[in-house]
Formats: sequence, C-alpha cells, structure tokens
Amino acid sequence: MCEKATQLQKAQVGKVTPEMAQASQYEGVEPEFIRDKISKGRVVLPYNLLHKDEGRAIKPVAIGEGLITKVNANIGTSRDLCDPELEIKKLDTAIASGADTVMDLSTGGDIRAIRRMIRKKCPVPMGTVPIYDLIAKCADEGVDFSEVSPNEMYETIEMHGEDGIDFITVHCGVTLKSSEDVGRRIMGVVSRGGAYLIKWMKKRGMENPLYSGFDTILDIALKYDMTLSLGDGLRPGGIADATDVSQLAELTVLGELAKRAKEAGVQVMIEGPGHIPLHQIGANVSLEKKICDGAPFYVLGPIVTDIAPGYDHITSAIGGAIAAWNGADFICYVTPAEHLTLPNVDDVKVGVISARIAAHAADIAKGVSGAGDWDLRMSIARRNLDWRRQAEEAIDPFIVEKVRDRCPLSDTDACSMCSSLCAVKLSREFRERKKESAS
Repeated sequence: MCEKATQLQKAQVGKVTPEMAQASQYEGVEPEFIRDKISKGRVVLPYNLLHKDEGRAIKPVAIGEGLITKVNANIGTSRDLCDPELEIKKLDTAIASGADTVMDLSTGGDIRAIRRMIRKKCPVPMGTVPIYDLIAKCADEGVDFSEVSPNEMYETIEMHGEDGIDFITVHCGVTLKSSEDVGRRIMGVVSRGGAYLIKWMKKRGMENPLYSGFDTILDIALKYDMTLSLGDGLRPGGIADATDVSQLAELTVLGELAKRAKEAGVQVMIEGPGHIPLHQIGANVSLEKKICDGAPFYVLGPIVTDIAPGYDHITSAIGGAIAAWNGADFICYVTPAEHLTLPNVDDVKVGVISARIAAHAADIAKGVSGAGDWDLRMSIARRNLDWRRQAEEAIDPFIVEKVRDRCPLSDTDACSMCSSLCAVKLSREFRERKKESAS
C-alpha cells in the first residue's frame, strides 16, 4: 500500500495508521476499532497528506460512530469586518475552549493568505468552503458568479488541498432537480454556497458542476486525502421549512455521492440541518444514517426555534444534544451572534462551550465509553466541597472562579446561596458522624 494512500484506503486493507493509533488513545478504544469503522465509512479521520511532508503537528481527530461527539468552531473574515489578527485570536479561543476542529469561512480580504495563516497556527483539523473564494472574488471584481467556469471551481478545490486543508464543504447535492421546489419555502435557500450554485444553474441552464463533475472532485480529494463534507445547501433556514421535499431530495443525492466517494477511497461525511423542531430531529438523524449508509453526520445545531436571536447558542445546544443522542457525530457550534453579526472572541468561546455541553450530555445518554467519569469526578468534588477541584473539573474553570468570587462569603466551605445553611455541608456532617459511630 502506497504511503500516499488515504486513511480509508489503508483501513480497507487492514492497516492501522499512526493517526488512527493517536486518535484511539484520545477515544479510549483500540486502534483496530477506529480502523474498522473507517473501512466501513462509519468514521472519518480528516488529515491532509501534506502535513507530514511539511512538518505540521496536527492532532488526529476521528469523527463518527461509537466515538466521542466532536465540536467544530467556525471563524473567518467577512466583507464588513476583515481583521486577520482577530481571526487568530478567535482560533486561539476556540482551541482553548476545547474545539476539536476549526473551519475558516473567510469571505473578506486576501482569503488565501488568511487561510494559510490560520492553517499555520491551527493545531487541529481544519476545514473550509472552497466556493467562498470564488463568490468573494466575483464580488471584488464586479463579475456575476454565473461567469465562473467549472474548471475554476475544481482548481479552487485543488488550491485548498495544496494549502493543507483537511476537510472541505462541497455543495454537490444542490442539483437542478433537488432545488426545483425551494420557491415554496418561507426562507428559501439560506446556504450561501447553495444559493450561488442555484443562481449559476439558472443563468447557465446547466447542472451544478460540483455534481456533474463529482469524479473530478474525488480525484482531487484522493490526491490530498481531503475528507469531503457533503454540504447541506438546501438545509431549512426556518422551522416552517424543516424536513421538506427540497431537504430530502438533496439528502437522497448525498447518499448516492457518499457511496461513490467510499468506493473511490475518499472519506466522506454528511452535513445536516439547519432549523428543525425537536420532534423531527431523531427522524432526521435516522434518515441520514439510512440513506448514507452510516456516514458520519455533521449538524449545524440544529436550531430548534426561530425566536431567539442573541441566544441561538442555546437553541442550537438543545438541538445538538438531541441530534447527537440520536446518533449525530459532529456538532458545528452556533454562537450568540448567529443571524445577527460576525462573531467576536467572546461569542466564539460561548459557542464552543455550549456545543461541548450538548455533545457531552449526548455522550452520557448514548453510553460512550468513559463519558460519565468526568461527571463522577465533579460530583465527588462537590460532595467534598472541594472548590479548587470543582474549578479544575469544570468545562470552563475561569467562569467557576469568577462567579464564586462575585459575592463575599461568610462560610468559605459553602457558596453564598446557602452559606451556613448548606445541605451538602450538612450531609458531610452526617457521613462523618456515621463513620465515628461505626468505629
């Protein structure tokens, strides 16, 4: 087997790669478990082949069935706010807050230079949406997007591979047929890539090149072992549009393409909705797993109600927990800035922490190995009124100390809510008396 083979190709011939072995240590499973799941297309390990050649120290992260639910953080410039150094601060914050992967969605400034800068400093797998480069370029040059050639799309994807990107969103399921009913929706198309590709198809009267030229995309992905994240370009952008004919038509196409990718040796995961009410989330996950033969499911939220701008880190955490409990594998964070503005550093932290809480809650519910151990350690620290240990075990240690110090303490063993009336302290006294009487 050639050293330049993909993780999937190596897994299919029974080889455990160093990246699989490293990922298995983090997961607490045997390397063969991850190898077997990758070989079946149930797990992906995004890891560009150029990392070794170029000496990048990137943490291998496995995503999929039977593993810890992973969290992605989106960063990137916009045309209204382009500050590359701010994006590095966001990157650092996302990593410090526990993001497993990062995506650069930049659409403003020198996008390739920004991408390379982030790639150089990013210690985890990194994703992008290549078509954003072309959308922004057309806007800068005053050119209609419909003038972009299919070859330009493929060349842009190749450029992202050259830049060391590990996974890319490609909206291959937005076809002439799957998009024909979007006009019936309240929100229409809320995916930027999806909307521009529909415009391209309407103007040209041609099929989406990311679909018709899927074999070309597979060849590029094979060259760099870029994992394809088959994008949900027709995802619902409002509760009223959830699980409609357009969304399901796209999912059907993605199932066909996922099969072709796996047969070609290309790792693939599926992106999911969007805005979905609570009672439809389980069915959405089940449909993806059935139609796409268990391919890892990457969900944006999902957001479970439309009425909470400024609080969509909460609406999405609710949906993310339910989705992951039902089998989703990868949660893309949503920040308080969603639907309102470009997120700042504080938004990034809140978004990552919120998504991680959702992911961990789901891991407990679905019995991921060792998931409850963390909670047990916190319970023991609380029982012992060990405030230092509680901070250490908290998902955000800083907030524990900040909030606890907000009010003067008359009883330093307790908190200011109960003070000397602390039930936990009283329970501890009961235990101590019991031990004394027993001795």
